[in-house]
Parts: sequence; C-alpha cells; structure tokens
Amino acid sequence: MPFTHDTESALQAAAALVNTTRDPADDALATLADLDEFVRDNEYSGTRAHDRAELVAVQSLRSPVGHLWDLSTEELVDTVNAMLVDTAALPQLVRHDGWDWHLHATPSDAPLATRMKVEIAMALVDLVRAGETDRLKRCAADDCSGVLVDLSRNRSRRFCSTTCSNRVAAAAYRSRCSQRA
Repeated sequence: MPFTHDTESALQAAAALVNTTRDPADDALATLADLDEFVRDNEYSGTRAHDRAELVAVQSLRSPVGHLWDLSTEELVDTVNAMLVDTAALPQLVRHDGWDWHLHATPSDAPLATRMKVEIAMALVDLVRAGETDRLKRCAADDCSGVLVDLSRNRSRRFCSTTCSNRVAAAAYRSRCSQRA
C-alpha cells in the first residue's frame, strides 16, 4: 500500500534515528555536526537550537522509538496515543520547501525532538489505520540490531542496509563454497 510522502519520510527517518546506534562502537549521532547532517538528510523543517541540549533531546528519542518496532498493534496504539498527548499535538495542513500539502502537528518553532516525536507518531497512526504495522521490521542479519520500514510492494525487504544484505549474502556464498570443497 502506498503511503503519503510525509508518512514514508517520517517512517524512514524514525528507522534512521534508531539505526544511529546500530554499531555500538560508532554512534552516528554523537556530535552537533552529525545532528545537522541527520536533519538535512531527513528533511526536517522548522527552527533549530543548534546546541548540546537539542542533540541530547534527539539522542534520547532513539531508545523509545526503537522500542516501537517490538510492540503489538494494541501496544503501539497506546504508545502512539501517549506520544501525541505528551506533545500536545494539533494536526494542521501545511505546504513548504517544495512539499505539497501534508500534516504537521506542532508549530515550526517547537523543539526539534518534539517535532520528530510527533512526526513519527503521526506516521505510525497511518500505519495502524492501514493495518500495515508488520512493515516495521528488525534487520535479518544475526549480528545487527538495526530496524527497517519495509515499503516494498511484496514486503520482501529483510535488511536495514545494503551493507547487511551484502555481508549476509557473502557469508552464505562462502558457506556454499566450503561445503563443495
């Protein structure tokens, strides 16, 4: 099922946020420069504080957002509702930066972490309403803790990145070759 651009973007950004901690030895969201790149890559709009408190607030979203991938639909609904209440979300239609009409549920001057939390919650609302929560998946690579949003038509995506996919395929190939020898 195709989702609106803002839903897909928010879901992909949520997975990207969680995956910044995929490699425990290399936090991909450790500095303000990392946050600037993350915000730019995921097209977040609105005001920014550009300070350590903003970075810490965004970093603190990673664990609770990652936990969303492990919830049943009923638990997800309860959590999403709590996120929306906690942020006093008030949905409204907006158009900006080359994006056509889409929903924002916080003012553009709300803190970045609040805007991110609400966008994630609103995207999850669409997933729940469409009966598509099974599109939230954990990476199939045994040595990876990454998450993904499977937006493929046939729901066949298994890996959080090309790196994991290639690593698993190479290991399977090596295993087949060693069995022949």
